Amino acid sequence: MKLLEEKILSCGTVLPGNILKVDSFLNHQLDVSLLSELGKEFYRLFADCNVTRILTVEASGIPIACFAAQHFNVPVVFAKKGHHKNIGNDVYTAEVFSFTKGTSYTIFVSKKYINPGDNILVIDDFLANGQAVLGLKKIIEDAGANLMGVGIAIEKGFQNGGKEIRAQGVNLRSLAIVDSMTDDSISFRSDD
Repeated sequence: MKLLEEKILSCGTVLPGNILKVDSFLNHQLDVSLLSELGKEFYRLFADCNVTRILTVEASGIPIACFAAQHFNVPVVFAKKGHHKNIGNDVYTAEVFSFTKGTSYTIFVSKKYINPGDNILVIDDFLANGQAVLGLKKIIEDAGANLMGVGIAIEKGFQNGGKEIRAQGVNLRSLAIVDSMTDDSISFRSDD
């Protein structure tokens, strides 16, 4: 998606450790016009999947998921990081390793919000090693629901997450795939 690639080039910053900082528009301060366009594009890509819910992980995936959900006219469910007293004990869980934070954590989704037979679209802001997506995939499988696809705003194509998830037969669509990054350049993969 050219619009997203242009925004990454104009506002993104590469930090040490292959971190792409896009907090000025995607995961701290939000460019609502851009998010609206991302939501439309995810709808275009997955409109024929009969999506009944969108699933993401708190917190950065929530805004993108909400804009997409407007087009699908379905609820957004987000996996919470860490157990909260208000979620109860009737939950699906998965262990996830965060590339950005360098730590593992447990994600939780209440069993009230994912039902057997639901058609789930996973939406997230970044894909690096794919651990968040794999954790959400486990929750979907544990619930007896159907993973219809995964929509990612920015995929780091030089890391293994996308390759591993696609190898499992998942319909993974990323709006921008970064092939390489240096301190002063970012290159994108052509249409995949």
